[in-house]
Amino acid sequence: MDLYSIMVLSAITISSSLILLLLLIGNKKKKEMNSMVPAVPGLPLIGNLLQLKAKKPHQTFAKWAETYGPIFSVKLGSSTMVVINSTELAKEAMVTRFSSISTRRPSNALTLLTSQKSIIAMADYGEYHKMAKRYILSAVLGAAAQKRNRGHRDILTENIVNFLYADIAGDSQSAVNLRKHFKNELFRLALMQALGKDIESIFVEELGVTMSKEEIFQVLVVDPMMGAIEVDWRDFFPYMRWVPNRSMEMKIHSMATRKRAITKALIMEQKKRIARGEKINCYLDYLVSEESTLTEEQLIALVWESIIETSDTTLVTSEWAMYELAKNPKFQDRLYQEILEVCGSEKIREEHLQQMPYLNAVFHETLRFHSPVPIIPPRYIHEDTQLGGYNVPAGTEITINLYACNMDKKDWDEPGVWNPERFLSSKYDQMDMYKTMAFGGGKRVCAGSLQAYLISCVAVGRFIQEFQWRLKEGELENVDTVQLTTHKLHPMQAYITPRESCVRK
Repeated sequence: MDLYSIMVLSAITISSSLILLLLLIGNKKKKEMNSMVPAVPGLPLIGNLLQLKAKKPHQTFAKWAETYGPIFSVKLGSSTMVVINSTELAKEAMVTRFSSISTRRPSNALTLLTSQKSIIAMADYGEYHKMAKRYILSAVLGAAAQKRNRGHRDILTENIVNFLYADIAGDSQSAVNLRKHFKNELFRLALMQALGKDIESIFVEELGVTMSKEEIFQVLVVDPMMGAIEVDWRDFFPYMRWVPNRSMEMKIHSMATRKRAITKALIMEQKKRIARGEKINCYLDYLVSEESTLTEEQLIALVWESIIETSDTTLVTSEWAMYELAKNPKFQDRLYQEILEVCGSEKIREEHLQQMPYLNAVFHETLRFHSPVPIIPPRYIHEDTQLGGYNVPAGTEITINLYACNMDKKDWDEPGVWNPERFLSSKYDQMDMYKTMAFGGGKRVCAGSLQAYLISCVAVGRFIQEFQWRLKEGELENVDTVQLTTHKLHPMQAYITPRESCVRK
């Protein structure tokens, strides 16, 4: 073979090799692109922030899922967030991939309000989280603790019923405000379980004022709930946290300072009782016995968490359940018939719940249709992982849109309609607490699910047992909610009529 032929052959061989290499690189890049989570188009620098300015992100995410599929990513300033909108993928994230995404990265406001993630709901999954969750289950929320606290819950329901009767005693034609009474009684229960005593007022030394019970509720429950959903633009641009945001900083710092001062004052007052040898079966007494394992900040944070968790979420579910039953006489009548069949002339009790599939269905359908937390707070992916067949790199945030999961037409027939009878199907286990994922799942499942179930079901059942409910005129359209939550913006207004077979003594 002459030199020319060898050079030509070499050139062809090299060219072929380069083409093959380029094809391999192209295929690899194409494969990598195909394995990336679909992204919702946004604007340079700010990403999708303007598209989410309506403050109903769960609804916006659900609409995007129709176009981009059950998993997609959005850019929130400099951060990337993966949004999951299907039950199947949510379970994969919460259970199968839990080890890769068990860390929380809350907003600046939440970090401050939760004392640097010292509460169970925000703590990273680790030794502290496991210890604190064990404490609250042992003292307040576990099955054994719930049996010990049974008397407090019975009083709650009885007091609300008595207040409702008092409301219509002078004017049977006036509408009642169920939230007012339910809120007050839940707060009383929260204080009893946390501190061992109901509190009418407390002198707060750090603030130099005496706070009434209503003021304590405002500072410990209402203000932090509103503060938690405050938006600080610096959360979306971490590299610009050095830029002051004075009004936001002062507002959240004031909330956190007042919350801490009042909680500490409540704790110190009960520590005087404990020092006198007066012990009560409550959360604080339990934590004090384990105080060597906690810092002062952690103790204050955990006591506050037990108060706010008891005082809010259960109210949201119970009020929406009563709204739907008052709106739908057919469902209300069917529930009443079940109560008559199971309870007869007895007041409904917790022991009756396992025999009441329809009441259970009302509870779970309300959780599905009015998820108390429509979006699970974001978690931080701390190692490369996969979700739904897509590669998700470390450093990405992930959130689960429960609203979209519970409105998915693939999983639910007519998801936009409140219909408890869907849960009477044989495919659902009556006592399964996690049909709608309202209480989360996996190792971070909500510790308060049993208490929420017991309070809400007995209360709703008793309200229907005692009264016939009808929405006030104009209430049908009154379904606005508070910003990022599903908390009803305005209290439900309804007319109630005592039933002839009511069991009140």
